[in-house]
Amino acid sequence: MLDPDLHKVTLTVNGTTYTETVESRWSLADFLRHKLGLTGTHLGCEHGVCGACTILIDGKSARGCLTLAVQANGKSVDTVEGLAPSDTELNTLQEAFWEHHGLQCGFCTPGILMTLTEFLRDTPDPSEAEVREALSGNICRCTGYQGIVDAAMDAAKKLNSSAG
Repeated sequence: MLDPDLHKVTLTVNGTTYTETVESRWSLADFLRHKLGLTGTHLGCEHGVCGACTILIDGKSARGCLTLAVQANGKSVDTVEGLAPSDTELNTLQEAFWEHHGLQCGFCTPGILMTLTEFLRDTPDPSEAEVREALSGNICRCTGYQGIVDAAMDAAKKLNSSAG
């Protein structure tokens, strides 16, 4: 008999389906980091405030520290590890971060990239104010945000030009 504190979950992470047994109390961030070895989802505050653990669940941003792994059962999860098209390439947003110095220590970067991935998909031609509002749930202590905003604006232009 399965321990009542253990649950079998099946979810698709970055296009690959996994079935694992997890403890009831495990967050999705813990599952990603400890069961799957995807350490790009960072744990900062573990209260949903800093945004470092932002991932996409069925295309919508969510806090990995506040979402239980069992809540993700049957869902599709995207993490920062799944953004790049290959191990040797960056996606358009990641390239823009590189070009515009949108990162310093890098701790907040995965969560910000995931937040902006959803935002730019849903808001293809944002204003600077809209980018800043979208980032309001992600704390960055190093950059001052200007490089991040510049990167988001540049990525939006590049994504729009490639779509048209």
